[in-house]
Amino acid sequence: MEGLEQLSTTLALTMGVAWASGINLYATILTLGLLSYNDQINLPPDLEIVANPLVIVAAGLMYAVEFFADKIPGVDSAWDGIHTFIRIPAGALLAAAAIGDVSPAMEMAAGIVGGGLATSTHATKAGSRLLINTSPEPFSNWAASVGEDISVIGGIWVCLTNPVLFLILLVFSIGLMIWLLPKIWSSIKKVFAFLFNLFSSDSSHDTDPPPP
Repeated sequence: MEGLEQLSTTLALTMGVAWASGINLYATILTLGLLSYNDQINLPPDLEIVANPLVIVAAGLMYAVEFFADKIPGVDSAWDGIHTFIRIPAGALLAAAAIGDVSPAMEMAAGIVGGGLATSTHATKAGSRLLINTSPEPFSNWAASVGEDISVIGGIWVCLTNPVLFLILLVFSIGLMIWLLPKIWSSIKKVFAFLFNLFSSDSSHDTDPPPP
């Protein structure tokens, strides 16, 4: 029984940090760092670095920047584009560090799965934000951003305090992403096709010869 409990705790933390990193990496590191620094949780040795005050300050500063950048339509999508090259590898590294003292093969496997999960959550966030930005009002953007912050902080807390519940919610989350991602991709293609046709039409009008 104790072995199953330890397994669920390790699995929840490993997948939790990867899942959350794809949405908001800095909130993930900041939450883990503050909880560990205040002795509210015990992290695996390879993950204890997040409790270093320098790491906490750096994560806090970057979270503050992202907090505002993530709520400006257009800027948030540019920010997501840049962080494609940051969130995904960071999610893989955090997952590998969270699995604890295991064989190198197991650690690499955790990193691969964690990277895939971070990719999925990042793609879902970035794609949905791109669609939300087609709306002229900023309120849906703000609501989405605040909701993402709450889900990351709350998700990390649940994965640490109730691993089994988190794993159940994670299964539903993965199922939702499998259902959502094709629809998001299809909608994005339609938006870009509409913009391409719009600009192509404007360009053709500009090149039309003047009437006699």
